[in-house]
Amino acid sequence: MRLSRRASLGLSAAALALLSSGAAMAADYTLRVHTLVKSPHPYNDMAAAFKEQVEAESGGAIEVEIFDSGQLGQDPAVIGEIGFGTIDVMISTTSNAVQQIPEYAIFTMPYLFQDMDQALEKVGPGSAVEAHFQQVYEERSVGMKLLALGASGTRNMSTVSVPVEGPGDLDGLKMRTPPSPMDSKTWAAFGMLPVTVAWGELYAAMQTGVADAMESSLPGYTGSKLYEVAPNLALTAHTIQVNHTSISQRTWDKLPEDMQAVVLAAAQAANSFGVEKAKGYDDALVETLKTEHGVSVTVPDKAPFIEVVSPMQVQLAEELDLVEEYKLLTE
Repeated sequence: MRLSRRASLGLSAAALALLSSGAAMAADYTLRVHTLVKSPHPYNDMAAAFKEQVEAESGGAIEVEIFDSGQLGQDPAVIGEIGFGTIDVMISTTSNAVQQIPEYAIFTMPYLFQDMDQALEKVGPGSAVEAHFQQVYEERSVGMKLLALGASGTRNMSTVSVPVEGPGDLDGLKMRTPPSPMDSKTWAAFGMLPVTVAWGELYAAMQTGVADAMESSLPGYTGSKLYEVAPNLALTAHTIQVNHTSISQRTWDKLPEDMQAVVLAAAQAANSFGVEKAKGYDDALVETLKTEHGVSVTVPDKAPFIEVVSPMQVQLAEELDLVEEYKLLTE
């Protein structure tokens, strides 16, 4: 049977209406995800994995939009927006959240973990550390819910002009730190002069002499092209970077229980995925930095660095009121 042109147009309009209805159903919830970093970086890989799993497991009921490279702002401002529910999810380093969660400072304690696998075992899903920080979020009323903690690479040192072979090379250098008392006290122990600089302002700070030295993950160092202003890389591996995936409490409360379960499972899976990605990045990026960007790489003996910081660990935990967190991570 042939349809008239008018009937065909009517059917087409109905089909479009049906498709539009389906699209509306698919967008029942939209999660805006923030990362601070440029690719390649485990945080962006984690965000992509989170998006894929959430959209698939929710049957399309949740749409995930990723905003990387600090498009939505620097971490402190984003945390405030998450509290209001205008940004839904963030994946970032715990060190950038110490103003709101001072207990996160424990994760910048040098040589706390042997490697990323041990870090994930200590802080990952079902751990006492994860449960502790979920409770801290509630007690501090930060407007966020902790979905997962993970490990995303070693943090290493780089300088503008001084190749670092040992602790003696650090004396007198202006060391960039995030707003973390643990970082400031640690680097001061090496005779360095800590200066607090936001991540987004770090390139300019190194370029203009506000800071002489910095420390970061290798993906962060590479993705932000910090090798251009700090071309001397020392593989100190002084900390294993711990990251958090947090969601706005307001957003969480709007989700039905079955969708909450989907989001939580995806966040935890993404953190495990991030560990494996971070391992690969650390190995590959060192070679890339040397061969493609002319970075001078040193591999200092860790023992002299550990000798300086080990006696400080208990003292720092006491001074910064982090004794409970230190015990959870070392027992």
